[in-house]
Amino acid sequence: MSRLKALGFLLVFLVPATLPAAAWLAGNGLPPALAGWFPLFALFVLLPLLDYALGHDSANVPPALEVRLARARWFRGLPLAALPVHLGVLAWSGWWFSSTDLGVVGAAGWLLSQGVVGGVLAINTAHELIHKDSRLEQAVGGLLLASVGYHGFKVEHLRGHHVHVSTPEDASSARYGQSLWHFLPRALLRNTRNAWRLEAERLRRLGLPPLHWRNELIGWTLVWLAMAAGMAAWLGPAGLGFFLLQGLFAASSLEVINYIEHYGLERRRLPDGRYERTTHLHSWNSDYRLSNLMLFQLQRHSDHHAFPKRPYAILRHHADSPQLPGGYAAMFVLALVPPLWFRVIHPRLAAFRGG
Repeated sequence: MSRLKALGFLLVFLVPATLPAAAWLAGNGLPPALAGWFPLFALFVLLPLLDYALGHDSANVPPALEVRLARARWFRGLPLAALPVHLGVLAWSGWWFSSTDLGVVGAAGWLLSQGVVGGVLAINTAHELIHKDSRLEQAVGGLLLASVGYHGFKVEHLRGHHVHVSTPEDASSARYGQSLWHFLPRALLRNTRNAWRLEAERLRRLGLPPLHWRNELIGWTLVWLAMAAGMAAWLGPAGLGFFLLQGLFAASSLEVINYIEHYGLERRRLPDGRYERTTHLHSWNSDYRLSNLMLFQLQRHSDHHAFPKRPYAILRHHADSPQLPGGYAAMFVLALVPPLWFRVIHPRLAAFRGG
């Protein structure tokens, strides 16, 4: 891997920087109602344009270098650094939201913007960390998820989604013909419920009741409640409302990405009733250079599901995986309009299936 690409993963921190940039614009002539929407404009208009301009990156790390890069402090340190950055920006964003007259339109834009930023910096980074074995990475991943109130993801993603991906049992795998707006509320509710069910089952196997101090989700819920109480004590009802809504929008942005990553893909059911092994053919892949750098290569999702423990720096591009026609930012916008999504994706899905 080139030094330039290694440094390129710092671009993830441009995502939270869109919030103070919006505040600066509001202080320099841009109406606050428009400033609240600037981060979304940057992430869903400017980023896709730059993504298409900079093009693809399908190069894979040579196998001989994979072990060294996987252990490199630089690549392990960047996701850990997201925690102080995210918490700092979240606190500042809540203060600015509570102390600035944004109007209804500007406030809606700011809350959605903070939610998308949290979806990238908190949930996507936590996704990388919770797949690791060290206690530090697990703890930082849990704190990031608690900061947006979607800590059930820590349990359900590992023990639910990765087990059942691309089957009807997985709430995060959208069926062919299912619109985003049908999928989204069901994914949020089912995945939250499944997380508590999976943790209760784990405790029962240990001979313990679900309501036990070793229930991981109880601990993370207490952390989330402490954060909410802190925001309420500091910034009042506006701060509490900000904290709760940004979490809802962050979780929603994650599930939009889940919709994009697995839409319409299915694992075959075998004669014994089990499903075929998950491979790189059961997730959509995208090799757009810029958005991959800004998402810790989450868009190489096909390889991630085939090898969940593989660190982001050495995830591989698979040319025979189903390929998205853009990066996640462009696909996010497309998915919001189901007729357009179906028109673009269904022909690609048919071609991938060979029909």
